Amino acid sequence: MKTCDPYISDESEYYVYAPSVLAKEAFYYVICAGHYLYKPGYFLVRNSYDSYLLLYVEEGSLLVEVDGQRKKAAEGNFVLLNCYEPHAYGTETGCRCLWCHLDGQGAAEYYRAIVGRLGNVFSIKKALPLVFKMKEIFEMFEPGAVIKEPLVSKYLTDMFTAFLLYAPENQTMGREVSEEIISYINEHFKEEITTELLAEHVGLSPFHFIRTFKKETGFTPHEYLVRTRIDMAKYLLKNTGMSVKDICFETGFSSESVFCSAFKKSSGMSPNSYRKNV
Repeated sequence: MKTCDPYISDESEYYVYAPSVLAKEAFYYVICAGHYLYKPGYFLVRNSYDSYLLLYVEEGSLLVEVDGQRKKAAEGNFVLLNCYEPHAYGTETGCRCLWCHLDGQGAAEYYRAIVGRLGNVFSIKKALPLVFKMKEIFEMFEPGAVIKEPLVSKYLTDMFTAFLLYAPENQTMGREVSEEIISYINEHFKEEITTELLAEHVGLSPFHFIRTFKKETGFTPHEYLVRTRIDMAKYLLKNTGMSVKDICFETGFSSESVFCSAFKKSSGMSPNSYRKNV
């Protein structure tokens, strides 16, 4: 389809799609996709458009306004916007962009994770395969093409995953620290573990380590350690005949009273009640 907007070149195209019920319930899906050449002076302001917008700047630059801030998206940048909220974008110089409006179960969580780490405008390493996926999604909606909704969902999931994995180097330190500590805790949770020991393990001060870990995971290191121990205790309560006391020490708690208190705080019930009723 061609747009009637005078600030969008005639060579631009877009397609609108009504996803199936299954796609809305189970997949990530696209509701419209386009390949636009924006002319200088184009600017769009919206209060809302129920979807998320993923855009890739092929040439030129785009100005993006979100949360009261204006950001520049240069050639090679991705833009990810929550269009449920007020937003605006345009160009003073002209630009060529691939874009799609998307949604699906879990899209909000992916959006928060990606933007929380990279911002609304970002570049990543190994971007070319993702650009190809965006082009393939766009081409699926051409007249006569077969739209394979599970494949569209896979491509979107691949892109979300890549955004989180292949961030610029200056964005990866926090993730690498968290992954290293999570791996260490999963292997050593039965042992006595302190925040100071974990910080030393990754070569950071305790203050910087706690802040970095919580930013990435949403938990302090101690909270994550306790959560890991409680999850293991739940498994043992449901799948073995071990006593509560034995489970307490098997999962790294210092005493049965400490274990029972932590378990009740986490699950709202005692270990024995969990074993009998859940």
